[in-house]
Amino acid sequence: GLIDTIIAANEKGKIKIRKIDDNTARNVEILIHLMPGVSPDTTIDALYAFTDCEISISPNSCVIDNGRPRFVGVKEMLRISTHNTVALLKRELEIRLNELVENLLFASLEKIFIEKRIYRDIEECKTWEAVIEAIDTGLTPYKPQFYRIITTDDILRLTEIRIKRISKFNSYKADELMRSLEVEIEEVKNHLAHLIDFAIYYFQNIRKKYGKDRDRKTEIRNFDNIEATMVAAATLKLYVNRAEGFAGTSLKKDEFVGDCSDIDDIIIFREDGTFIVTRVVDKVFIGENVQHIDIFKKNDERTIYNMAYQDGRSGAAYVKRFAVIGITRDKEYTLTKGKPGSKVLYFTANPNGESEVVKIFLKPKPKLKKLVFDFDFGELAIKGRSSLGNILSKYPVRKIIQEEKGLSTLGARSIWYDDTVKRLNADQRGILLGEFKEDDKILTVMRSGYYRLMNFDLSNHFEEDMLLLEKFKPNKPLSAVYYNAEKSTYFLKRFLVEATDKKTDFIGEEKGSILVAVSSDWLPVLLIRFDEKLNKKPLDNEEVNVSEFIDIMGFRAKGKRLSNYAIKRVELLEPLPFEEPEIELPAEEPDVEEVLLEEEADSTPWSEETDNFPRAEKPVGDDPDDIQMTLEF
Repeated sequence: GLIDTIIAANEKGKIKIRKIDDNTARNVEILIHLMPGVSPDTTIDALYAFTDCEISISPNSCVIDNGRPRFVGVKEMLRISTHNTVALLKRELEIRLNELVENLLFASLEKIFIEKRIYRDIEECKTWEAVIEAIDTGLTPYKPQFYRIITTDDILRLTEIRIKRISKFNSYKADELMRSLEVEIEEVKNHLAHLIDFAIYYFQNIRKKYGKDRDRKTEIRNFDNIEATMVAAATLKLYVNRAEGFAGTSLKKDEFVGDCSDIDDIIIFREDGTFIVTRVVDKVFIGENVQHIDIFKKNDERTIYNMAYQDGRSGAAYVKRFAVIGITRDKEYTLTKGKPGSKVLYFTANPNGESEVVKIFLKPKPKLKKLVFDFDFGELAIKGRSSLGNILSKYPVRKIIQEEKGLSTLGARSIWYDDTVKRLNADQRGILLGEFKEDDKILTVMRSGYYRLMNFDLSNHFEEDMLLLEKFKPNKPLSAVYYNAEKSTYFLKRFLVEATDKKTDFIGEEKGSILVAVSSDWLPVLLIRFDEKLNKKPLDNEEVNVSEFIDIMGFRAKGKRLSNYAIKRVELLEPLPFEEPEIELPAEEPDVEEVLLEEEADSTPWSEETDNFPRAEKPVGDDPDDIQMTLEF
């Protein structure tokens, strides 16, 4: 069953659990105990990815059509069912129209029969045939106004009218009945003329008509596609032997790279300027002189590689910044021009696009005045991995060392919240929460009366009873209306959210206290509706400007009583206009030393089909007017 698939996933190292308890009684309840330090959110995703917690079922629907079996999809089945329903609705309307027309005809006959005293013509008749003939003769002057021929059955219905009904006949009521029939006839004709609109209205009202006490027991939710490599437990360890050019999980005596799973990929950069992506295995040859090795994250646009390389054995030195996104596994890629003897002079991997300042040492050469200079990778634009890069120096480089680690050059990350799946994403699905940097948090407020600050990890899960979710701003107050069970009345409080990762209760622990409304607007407005039954006198609705009613206080404070009268309901209105204060950033100090940089070379991506490489007019650090001279031997 389900438990067996969970145990199997644990044994294969896909998830990390300590033990599993089956507490199923009337309802299914499986309790999973996690290992210390294991994320519950990641484990939930892993359960959906590697166990039978979620099973995709593709039904093969078969129906009997004209006495024969027919396999159809759900969409086709719904289309056929809908067309059949429309046809039935049309037939029902036609039947109803015919009934109304017949009722109108008989009402008209009855009115003529009584008002024109045709029933008196049958008093002298001695046979039944004479009675029928007398009534038919009396109706003859009025027959042209009817839509069809008056039959013997119509005349027989007139003979069945009782004397009591004739004596109490009310012409006005008869006219009212006929007018109502005419109105309904026009309505039915309109439905027939607009049959599709009528069918839509019919479907919309099915739930109202038949849905009482038949509420849905399940929840309609969409699910994100869970990427297995992102949620698999890292139960293996990756090692590398740079000298011999091997990597794998079995090389336990060699250099440790990091934790991984058996479905991960690894990326390897070599000193000759090539790289490759391959699967994690026990042992695989990855090439000699490994410059960098790490777990590869698919479609990772945040990891930026800073690189300096020499073009050929004696060519110019180039610098470039790039990301690795779309690749083919086990295919070798070249990051240089591909000339024999090319080699990587400097290489770093930056998880959040950090820049850095490096110090370049050139090889001594006659008439070369400046042998040492700095270069800031932050001056380079991030481009594709096949781009040529910019010329760092036309002269041979002896070594490059990192002098200063820089900040991220990628800026803040845009995060959206998709309410249909209740997950964060960076794919522009749902509501834009804002631009997030490393230390930014997300504020969530729950209906149960607590708030929590979370990071913007896309794997986060959110509570079902969430009332508010937005980017956390420390200086922005939170306003909350809650029913205090101890005082049996409504309270209003306004407070600043305390920066903590723990769940924080802000309405008190009294049993029966309920959060009624919460707002993160700067100037919220409340509408109070008073209870007419409990108050001694009727009271008009009252609007409350929250910022004027109460000051900002601590989140533990009880707050201020909203009213001395009995309150029926509290609603949030449109907030008052407010211009959010801008945060003043410290002024940037000018650099003490100005570093002369080259003019950027055209970074047209290099391809194997062309050998036209752009060149910078002037390399960094080779200014003939610079009188500084540094010699190193």
